[in-house]
Amino acid sequence: MIQELEPKDVQRWLAERAITLIDVREPHEYASERIHGAFLYPLSTFDPKSLPVAKDRATVLYCGTGMRSAKALAACEQAGVAVDAHLKGGIKAWKASSLKTMRTDPDTGAVIEDL
Repeated sequence: MIQELEPKDVQRWLAERAITLIDVREPHEYASERIHGAFLYPLSTFDPKSLPVAKDRATVLYCGTGMRSAKALAACEQAGVAVDAHLKGGIKAWKASSLKTMRTDPDTGAVIEDL
C-alpha cells in the first residue's frame, strides 16, 4: 500500500535523518529547483534496485506533483524493492506549505536556498 506523506512530516523526518529522499524528476528539473538533501534518480532511467535503501531509515520518493513518484513506487513494488512512500503532491505541495527549496539562478549559475 502506498503511503502518501505530508510535506511537513517529510521535512521533519529529513531534518531528523530518518528518511532518504529521492527526486524522480528529470535532471533539468532537479537542477532548476529541488528539496535540499534529495538524491536524483530520474524516472526516465529509473532502476529500483539502484536506490540507496537503508535498513535504518525509510526511502521516500517525490516529483513535481506526485504522479511520477507514484509510477516509481509501482516500479519498486514490481521489482520487490521495499519502498512504499512518496511526498503527497510533490514539490508543488512542498512549496505550497512554505517549505524551503534550493534553486539555481539561470543568469549566474549560483545555488540559492529559499527562505
